[in-house]
Amino acid sequence: MIKEFETTQLKKDLPELRSGYTVRVSLKIREGDKERIQVYEGLIIKTAGSTPLNSSITVRKVVDGVGVEKIFPIHSPNIAKIEVTRKSKVRRSKLYYLREEGKGHKLYEEKVYPKGEPTAKAA
Repeated sequence: MIKEFETTQLKKDLPELRSGYTVRVSLKIREGDKERIQVYEGLIIKTAGSTPLNSSITVRKVVDGVGVEKIFPIHSPNIAKIEVTRKSKVRRSKLYYLREEGKGHKLYEEKVYPKGEPTAKAA
């Protein structure tokens, strides 16, 4: 009975989410009786969760020189959508080293094609 309820709560249209991907997370924010969408864009530094329902991502961005990290439960009803804007090739699953300043923190970008555009294989 619990598993049936959990399967109804899972989102079906999620993109592949991995460490090193830059994502735009659209959050539903309630202020009084109004609801609006706020976009949070940053780099995924960690993915977590042993089962699909409790899986989450940690997204990091830098605002005015200060690093801000936020943890998003992927299947939360407060998340309107998640878009992958950039894919970077990384060798680790946890990118905690990006918290520190210094050299050697460059991420190598891979091509991301929006839906409807030809991919490198088709061209």
